[in-house]
This record gives sequence, C-alpha cells and structure tokens, in this order.
Amino acid sequence: MTIARSTKLTIVGAGSVGTSLAYAALIRGSAREVVLYDIATAKVEAEVLDLAHGTPFVGSSRITGGSDIELVADSDVVVITAGAKQEPGQTRLELAGVNVGILEKMLPQLVALAPNAVFILVTNPCDVLTAVAERITELPAGRIFSSGTVLDSARLRWLVAEAAQVAPQSVHALIVGEHGDTEFPLWSTATIGQTPLREWTDASGSLLFPRERLETLTHDVVHAAYKVIAGKGATNYAIGLSGARIVEAVLQDERSILPVSSVLHGYRGIDGVALSVPSIVGAGGVQRILDTPMDDREAAELAHSAETLAASIALFS
Repeated sequence: MTIARSTKLTIVGAGSVGTSLAYAALIRGSAREVVLYDIATAKVEAEVLDLAHGTPFVGSSRITGGSDIELVADSDVVVITAGAKQEPGQTRLELAGVNVGILEKMLPQLVALAPNAVFILVTNPCDVLTAVAERITELPAGRIFSSGTVLDSARLRWLVAEAAQVAPQSVHALIVGEHGDTEFPLWSTATIGQTPLREWTDASGSLLFPRERLETLTHDVVHAAYKVIAGKGATNYAIGLSGARIVEAVLQDERSILPVSSVLHGYRGIDGVALSVPSIVGAGGVQRILDTPMDDREAAELAHSAETLAASIALFS
C-alpha cells in the first residue's frame, strides 16, 4: 500500500487485541506512524519494543508508544481497545457496566488531545459503548463508531467459502445488527460471485445451502467468539486484522462499504441505537449509512436486535 501522506494511528490498550491490531497495522502498512498507548508502563513499553524489533521486515511504518497520554496528540485515527475482557461464558452485554465507566473517564481526554481524529471502538460491548461515546463526546455524526460486525461478516464469509470450496473474497455476505447474540446474516442478498447464495449448487447440481444449513452457519458465526474464548481466553488475531482494515478505509478515504456500528437516527424506525448496517467508510469516518434491502424476516430480526440494544443503552443514559 502506498501512503500518500504522513498518517498517525493511535491504539489505546496494549492487551491482546491492541497489540494484534498494532502488529496487523504495521505489516499491512495501514498508517505511517503507529502509536500504542496504555497506562501499564512496563507492559506497553515491552510490547512496543518487541514490535519495533520487527519493523526492518515491514514497510515504512514505525511504532512508538508508552504510558503518557500525550502520545495521542494529533492522531488521525484513534482505536480504543482498552477495557475489561470478555470471560468464558460471559456475554458482551454483561461487560457493559465496567467498560462504560472506563470510557467515560478516558474518552474526553482523548478527544481533547486529538480533536480532529476519527474514533473507532473495538472494546465490547461495542454497540452500547458507541451510543455512550456519542453522548459523551458530542462529536459530529460518523466521527465515532465501532468495528461492529466487520469481523462477524468475515467469519461468515470464511465459513461459506469453506463449504462452497471457493475463495472467501468471492463470498459477498454480511452479518448485521448487534455485535453479539442477536446479530444475523442478510441471506436474502448474499451471493457467491454473481450467484445468489441460496441458488449455489455443488458439482452434482444439488443446492448446497438449504434453510437448515443456513441456520447452522448462523449459529456457528454467533457463537464463534465464545468458542475461541473458551479455548484460548481471548479473540485477538482476526479482530486485529479487521480493525486494521477499517483504519485503512478511513485513512485512504476508500469509501468502502463495511458493516460498522454507528448510532442510527430514523433508520427503519430505529433511533438512538448503535448497531451494524452496511455503511460507506472513508475520510471523516462513516460518510453514509445505506438502506440495504431486507426481507420480512430480516427486518424483524433487525428490529429485535435494536430493541435488545436499546434496553441495555437505557441503563447508561
């Protein structure tokens, strides 16, 4: 990737997600300067040193960091990964209380230091925190949003690609709604190449994705994070890569369509709730929220997801 200007990405939080995002950003050349900030001095300095030792093997990106919050100053993008992590068996919404408290204390300082930055939340529950963050900061619409279901959609594309024996890049399918238990796929518009997914056949001509298989795939995506957390304690590599991908869309003004989560106003009857729907992401953050076609079942699922999130957001308003 060619970086046209000096760009500064600051990642807040040097835990498994923050360091994986920094690693992905360095390898992909997502920004010219990557800064890793955390209040744990010894931890963040060690992570920065370890990453810096690898920079001779990447492009022109450099890594710095530490525990001085002034490092955030003049960032173009700030990605917030700091917060309590999700424990085995714990839902994302159960994380809300402690992470809302962390955000309320930290976010005003970050905005003061980088008033022109785009802020991307990765900390869970990201939808609830996005609604809280918009209230705290009063930033312009689209300047603060979360990674939403970008990773969930990647999980779906990988599962479909494995079943169809095609490249994941040839699968066009999205997960929308809550980044959590009420998320769901937009099967009605999903395709493999130009073929509607529901019409895709195997070599014998049999339909490969009947309703039962679609339901199994949905279950596997919704529960993917729980499976990873149960086995290794955290999800970090894939969210690091997806976070770097979103950062690139902003810094390169790509106007890419990504299912990020931002606060919706008058979207299919939803107001004041942050959830993921296809959005144009470029310079300045979310530039436009798209009214994507949905069948009746999907529209009902979106309404259910919004109601679930609204109940949780109301606890912190």
